[in-house]
Amino acid sequence: MSRKPTKGYYVRGHFVAEGSELDLELKRELKGSVELSRTDLKKESDRRQALGEALVTLRADLLARLGLSEKLTDALAEARRITNFEGRRRHMQFIGKLMRQLDEDTVDAAQAALDEQHKGSAQESVVLHQAEQWRDRLIADEDALTGWLGSFPDTDVQRLRTLIRQARKDAQGVKERPGEAQRHGKAYREIFQLVRAALRGGDEEDDTEDTDTEHE
Repeated sequence: MSRKPTKGYYVRGHFVAEGSELDLELKRELKGSVELSRTDLKKESDRRQALGEALVTLRADLLARLGLSEKLTDALAEARRITNFEGRRRHMQFIGKLMRQLDEDTVDAAQAALDEQHKGSAQESVVLHQAEQWRDRLIADEDALTGWLGSFPDTDVQRLRTLIRQARKDAQGVKERPGEAQRHGKAYREIFQLVRAALRGGDEEDDTEDTDTEHE
């Protein structure tokens, strides 16, 4: 005959069995308003539940840095694969249960990793917006290239000039075919890629169509 599981609860990542000395001590402290109130415990539980749900979206490199248990790591990976609403809801509750077992330092590290990811996403959005503005200025304004070179003197000037000329030629061709849907050529996308790389301070990547926010 199997043993019934021990009843209890988690406080700050530690299991407290009902009826144990620690349980009785905590209850005495609660009555005296020395330790966490029931409302505070509920808030902490909800916070960890929400944090666990957010961790599902965390980048792999940041997640690996946390050193989470294999059980929690697998649960987060499984959550990304579940599409059924009810199944996902139940699974998220399971993740919340695992999150309540974490120590405070790990919880703080998880929140810091999410903050780092959010900050990086916000910075990337700014770079993409600036790259779009510079691309459009370089194509539309003859003097924009001088301004760009003043800020980024290491730019391959010959290549950029060639791309700008081709982008203007492509745009003119569209104007001469009224009624045709607006489409941008390869030069238009490559200018964006070159400019974005310079703004990032790194090398170009061949993923322009995935990152340029405008429809080609």
